[in-house]
Amino acid sequence: HLAESGGGLVQTGGSLNLSCTASGGGGFSTAAMAWFRQVPGKEREFVAAETWGRTFYADSVKGRFTVYKDTVKDKLYLQMNSLKPEDTAVYYCAAHEFYSGESPNGFRDWGQGTQVTVSA
Repeated sequence: HLAESGGGLVQTGGSLNLSCTASGGGGFSTAAMAWFRQVPGKEREFVAAETWGRTFYADSVKGRFTVYKDTVKDKLYLQMNSLKPEDTAVYYCAAHEFYSGESPNGFRDWGQGTQVTVSA
């Protein structure tokens, strides 16, 4: 089970820190964890991923977002700075036993999402 939190409404230029908690066992692996986002009518978009200490970012968020993992607590975070209106979306946490790239098809386990809204 994956559960996201930390979304909300923020002004342009502001910051938010999303967190994703893995719990309940369920036999899923969190060796690779990622953040995706989606707006209505568009495909789910890769944002960032972390696997064994390595991080990956979409070009649109490089330099503004930071993904990091607390391996003891099995939590994934996304620190989002310098937010823009185009960052508005539902943000999803995903996990898989290995990282195979930016496609959402490469992640089996998903949270329910948390809304991030950036006002102009």
